[in-house]
Amino acid sequence: MSVLPDSLAGWLVVALLLFWFVGAYNRLVRLRAAVLQAYAVLDVALRKQLDFVQASITAAPRPETPPEGAPTVAPLQAATTQLATLLGATRVRPLDPGSMAALATALQVLIAAWRRQYPGAVTVFDADGTLSRPAPLMPGMGGASDPAAPIAWPEPSAAAEIARGQFNQAVAQYNAGIAQFPALLVAWIVRLRPAAPLL
Repeated sequence: MSVLPDSLAGWLVVALLLFWFVGAYNRLVRLRAAVLQAYAVLDVALRKQLDFVQASITAAPRPETPPEGAPTVAPLQAATTQLATLLGATRVRPLDPGSMAALATALQVLIAAWRRQYPGAVTVFDADGTLSRPAPLMPGMGGASDPAAPIAWPEPSAAAEIARGQFNQAVAQYNAGIAQFPALLVAWIVRLRPAAPLL
């Protein structure tokens, strides 16, 4: 008893399944590559934000004895270091949901520290890069659980919000692609896992 088909129709079915598998796999690989490319752009934009914050820290005058109750730059420096470290770790595995969640948390910590240090120096952009509105004054007013909710960025540039929107859109397309029924089998066979957006 042979596993190979004996008839021409059997060979056609095997060839059709093979071509379908290769086509579905190539589509998933293209979607995955789009996520990785969008992450590379996001990485550059986040490093630019970090450079802006670090330049602001070093350019700020430092009194020898800060007045009582005045914010210090230590939390902002710590948040900058934490974000830089997690950005480096996420660069290795940008599709890992745990790494992306840690990066999102570090980004929110940096923005909160920036708001404490410079309360009026935040800018909010929509995902398409247009100036949205002044940032909310209360830290709890931002919609951090919604990937479409804009982030109040320290640097007055829309590049980071545009890159975040493109990354989140690429992740949504990738996750939808590996969740569709026939492609779900291919994703399971080649062990493609869902990615997480940057909230």
